[in-house]
Amino acid sequence: QVQLVESGGGLVQAGGSLRLSCAASGRTFSSYSMGWFRQAPGKEREFVAAINRSGITYYTDSVKGRFTISRDNAKNTVYLQMNSLKPEDTAVYYCAAVALLRSWLGPYNYWGQGTQVTVSS
Repeated sequence: QVQLVESGGGLVQAGGSLRLSCAASGRTFSSYSMGWFRQAPGKEREFVAAINRSGITYYTDSVKGRFTISRDNAKNTVYLQMNSLKPEDTAVYYCAAVALLRSWLGPYNYWGQGTQVTVSS
């Protein structure tokens, strides 16, 4: 069982930056692949980025070159550095984990509660 807690969301102006963190419980964090998803009001949840156990990363096209996913296994934490933020990045951001990654887009077994990111124009 893995418990995930996101933090780092907030209000930022367009062009600004935020770093989201996702702290995971358990001693086997390094064996999990981790993902970030987001859900804007009135829209379905969408994939943002993921990192596997080997540190290989994958991004949705709309965030490539602006967002960076990374992990610190010693701290049981995965990060999402978000630069050059746009109003369309406004959403609740969720962290997710899976032991056996079948696809970058999922399914993921464990989810956090989400953190709100709001980008003003």
